[in-house]
Amino acid sequence: MIAAAVTNLDLHDIARAARTYGVRRYYVVTPLADQQTLVRRILAHWLTGAGAHHNPDRGAALEIIRLQDSLAGVLEHIRGRSGRRPLVVATSSRQHPGAAGFGRLRRLLQAENPCLLLFGTAWGLAPEIIQAADMVLAPINGCTEYNHLAVRSAAAIVLDRLVGPANARRGYAND
Repeated sequence: MIAAAVTNLDLHDIARAARTYGVRRYYVVTPLADQQTLVRRILAHWLTGAGAHHNPDRGAALEIIRLQDSLAGVLEHIRGRSGRRPLVVATSSRQHPGAAGFGRLRRLLQAENPCLLLFGTAWGLAPEIIQAADMVLAPINGCTEYNHLAVRSAAAIVLDRLVGPANARRGYAND
C-alpha cells in the first residue's frame, strides 16, 4: 500500500476553503495510524486546546473535518447522514476520457443530492479509485503546460468554480 502523509497546511487550508464555500464535511482519509494520530492532535489543539482560545475562526473551519480510514467509511458515513449514496467525483491533474466539465457538475449539484469530491495528494488518486468514481472532473487548466498544483490550491479553485457566486455568469473552456 502507498499512502501520502497528511499535512497541517492541507488540513487548515482545505477546511478554511470548504467552510467558506459552504461544504458540510471535509473528510480526511488515511489508513495510517500515525497519520490519524497527527490529525487528531491537530484537531484537538484547534477545537478544544490552546488554539481554540487563540483563534476561534480556525476551529470553526476545522470542525467540519471528519477522519476516516477508508473511502468505504466515508461513503457509509454520508449514507447514514443523508440516506443516499453520494455522487462520487474524482479529481485529477491528468486528462481522462469522458471527464466532466465544471458546468456539468455545477448543474448536477443544483439537484442537491449528496456529492463527494475526491482529491489526492502526492501522485494523486489511485487508478482504482478514479475508475470506481461515478465521474471524473476535468483538470484545472492553467496558462502553461505545467500542471502540478498543491491539493489545497486545487481544492480552492474547484470549490470556487463549482459553487462560487460568480459562476452563474462565468464559463470555462472545459464546461
